[in-house]
Amino acid sequence: MLGTLSKMRTHLNEQDEVQYELPVGDNSVALNPLIGKTLTLSHTGNIFCCNCGKKTKKSYSQGHCYVCMQKLASCDLCIMKPETCHFDQGTCREPEWAQTHCFVPHFVYLSNTSGIKVGITRYTQIPTRWIDQGATQGLPIFKVSTRQLSGLVEVEFAKLINDKTNWQAMLKGNADDVDLVEMAQQLMPEVEQKLVELQQENPDFVIERLDNSIQSIHFPITEFPKKVKSHNFDKTPEVTGVLQGIKGQYLIFDTGVINIRKFSSYEVEIAQ
Repeated sequence: MLGTLSKMRTHLNEQDEVQYELPVGDNSVALNPLIGKTLTLSHTGNIFCCNCGKKTKKSYSQGHCYVCMQKLASCDLCIMKPETCHFDQGTCREPEWAQTHCFVPHFVYLSNTSGIKVGITRYTQIPTRWIDQGATQGLPIFKVSTRQLSGLVEVEFAKLINDKTNWQAMLKGNADDVDLVEMAQQLMPEVEQKLVELQQENPDFVIERLDNSIQSIHFPITEFPKKVKSHNFDKTPEVTGVLQGIKGQYLIFDTGVINIRKFSSYEVEIAQ
């Protein structure tokens, strides 16, 4: 099977185990049945922009050519740091795109990846966001009215707990379960005054406290790597080995791991 890679599609089954599909061009490969079997991914040397389809020598912002990376709102810095939103300054790259992606409800959440962290995601992306980051637990704690607001709330929590995942630790095993509800209750008094100030400064902002249960997530892994070695198509075009598991957007082989999202738009041949 030959085609360009996209980030793996996922869903949870009734046992809360992640089911993975790897898009390869117009086709896809069901990955869970391949765990324990040999799988080979061979990069042809071609990269095609995920937006315009043009061939590019280098991938930017997870699968874009340089031109698209420079012009698309989805590639702007404010996507990574929503609190830096500049829409009200009239400098948004794509105002119409922003209306459907940034001016919609977002969740602020706690998750357990390599440990407890705070994060944000659009309201349609739970539990996908948790799966993509390799979280074994997730809990939405606030629903807010805009992406910028979610970033402002996240900044306050990030003063108290991590807002990033240690991806190597995440791939070496599952962190111990934690009571995210109790953790949220402990953190709330520390940020409550700042949340009040945010709403007073911006009357249109809506911050809704949520009362949800913890979502558990199980990843299909038979063996965690003792030492994390990363495969890189730019250095070694062929990745092969026994597929031992999948976590986040990483394929875990007995020969190393590869971040599929990092190599979006790379043309690859898949062989079993």
